[in-house]
Amino acid sequence: MKWLRGRLDGRERWGLLDGDEVLVHEGDLFSEPRPTGERWPLARVELLMPCQPRTMLGLWNNFQALAEKNGWARPAEPLYFLKAPGSWTGPGTTIPAPPPEVGRIAYEGELAVVIGRRASRVTVEDAVACIFGYTCANDVTAMELLHRDATFAQWTRAKGFDGFGAFGPVIETDFNIETAVLRTRVGGRERQNYPLADMIFKPAELVSRISQDLTLEPGDIILCGTSLGVLPMKPGTEVEVEIDGIGVLRNQFG
Repeated sequence: MKWLRGRLDGRERWGLLDGDEVLVHEGDLFSEPRPTGERWPLARVELLMPCQPRTMLGLWNNFQALAEKNGWARPAEPLYFLKAPGSWTGPGTTIPAPPPEVGRIAYEGELAVVIGRRASRVTVEDAVACIFGYTCANDVTAMELLHRDATFAQWTRAKGFDGFGAFGPVIETDFNIETAVLRTRVGGRERQNYPLADMIFKPAELVSRISQDLTLEPGDIILCGTSLGVLPMKPGTEVEVEIDGIGVLRNQFG
């Protein structure tokens, strides 16, 4: 099932995608949303972030192909950072370009895990039931800023500018990472094409391990990391992140 959140005639609602229509629901998406009987034409719906996270985490060095190319050792545990709440944005929005002195800005097409129930120190087996579904994400990064100061890696700032955490357009609840491929297109040109099965720490293990450190709540997002093909992008460029079985996340940069 593909869930989305949208606005029509000033009203915001959850909905299930059914062809070119949205089956409108009300209530809590993660706790028995109720169908209203309304059907909205998808073409008229303004798509919003498909959920409203409390926390968004991002993974570094979580794909084997990228690690091998860069000579990075396989991590012993997930290496993650936090994205600032102000960085979250939905499909169809414009990601503001930071001032030129910030330096080059890169796209990172990623799979995002959406938490559906509270996870606190859960096992890998129990973590499966804590995953509501999956969506597309663009973990935008200020490349030069990240290590500009040799004494302090600026992960929060480099990953936290307004709009640097785009995700959507839907949450797919029935998804298999073992067969899916992610593609990122920049200005219509394919820049990333990699299998999600190449992930080092798979979603259930990520949820389990991260939940040993902090409690994950319904709606929280884990960005699973990216692979080969990350490059800077220019203001005015459209970026599309497409994942088999989920859909396409489109945003304009700058």
